[in-house]
Amino acid sequence: MLHPFNPANDHAYRAWREQKLAAYPVSSDQLIVDIKNPAALTATELEALRSGCRKTNMVIYRTACGSDPDKEISRGIAKQLGLTRMDRNLLADEDGVTPLAVAQAGERQNYIPYTNRALKWHTDGYYNTDDRRIWAFQLHCVQAAAEGGENALLDHEIAYLLMRDENPDFIVAMMQADAMTIPARTDDEGVARPAQTGPVFYIDPVSGALHMRYTARKRSIEWKQTADTLGAVAFLENLLAGSSPYIFHARLAPGMGLFCNNVLHDRTPFRDDEQQQRLIYRARFYDRV
Repeated sequence: MLHPFNPANDHAYRAWREQKLAAYPVSSDQLIVDIKNPAALTATELEALRSGCRKTNMVIYRTACGSDPDKEISRGIAKQLGLTRMDRNLLADEDGVTPLAVAQAGERQNYIPYTNRALKWHTDGYYNTDDRRIWAFQLHCVQAAAEGGENALLDHEIAYLLMRDENPDFIVAMMQADAMTIPARTDDEGVARPAQTGPVFYIDPVSGALHMRYTARKRSIEWKQTADTLGAVAFLENLLAGSSPYIFHARLAPGMGLFCNNVLHDRTPFRDDEQQQRLIYRARFYDRV
C-alpha cells in the first residue's frame, strides 16, 4: 500500500500535506488541554487529547494536581489514552516510570538526562532495537526547576514535510535501513548495548504511521556516507538550529504534562535551588496516541 509518507506516492502526499498544514497551531498555548479530574477523564477531554495528537502529534495537559508526587496521576491519564505497553528501560523505576531529576549518586548520574545540562535534539529510544520502537512518550511535571528546563518541540511529520519539500531524495536517503548507526556502548563487563543501525524515517506497514529516529549528537554516531544522507542531516541541523514557526517552546509547571507521538525535542539547561528541584516523570510506550 502506498501511504502519503511513501516517496513514490506524490498525489497522496500532496493531499495529506494540505490537510496537515491547514489551521496548524502557531504557539504552544494552542496545545494545552485542561483536565479537571485526571483519574476520570471526560469524553470531551479524551477527544481533545487525541485530536491534538492527530493534528500535531503532541498535546500539553494541565491539571490542578500541582506538585503531588503520586505517579498514578500521570499513569492513569496514559492508561485512559490506551498507552499501556511501556518501555521499561534499565534506569526506570520498577513501575516503568523514569524520574528525571539531578542524580547525586548511582548509575543515573553518568547520563545527561539525570543532570541539569542541556539535552540536544532527539527522539526517544533512537538506540532501541526495531521491536522496541518508542511510538509515544509522556512527561509529567511534579516540580519545575528554579530556572530553565524548557523544552523545544517539533512535530516529526512537519520535519518530514519540510525535508520532502526541500528535496524528496533526502527522504529516500533517510528511509534506508543503514542511514544511521549508533555504535555499541561498552562497560567494564563488555558490550552493554550492541550497535543499532536503522532508518531515520520508518513507515509502519500496518497503520501507515510515520516514526522518526534521530539524534543531534556529534560523537558516537555514524551516518551513511552518501551525498543525499549528509545533505538531509545538514538540512535537519539547520532546521532545528533556526527559528521555524513550527518549533514550539514549553516549560511545564507542576501538574502539567506532555503526551506526544515521539516528536523531536530538546531541553535547555536548568538550575535548582533549595525550594525547587526539578522532577519530571517520563514514561515511554510502544503504543501511539
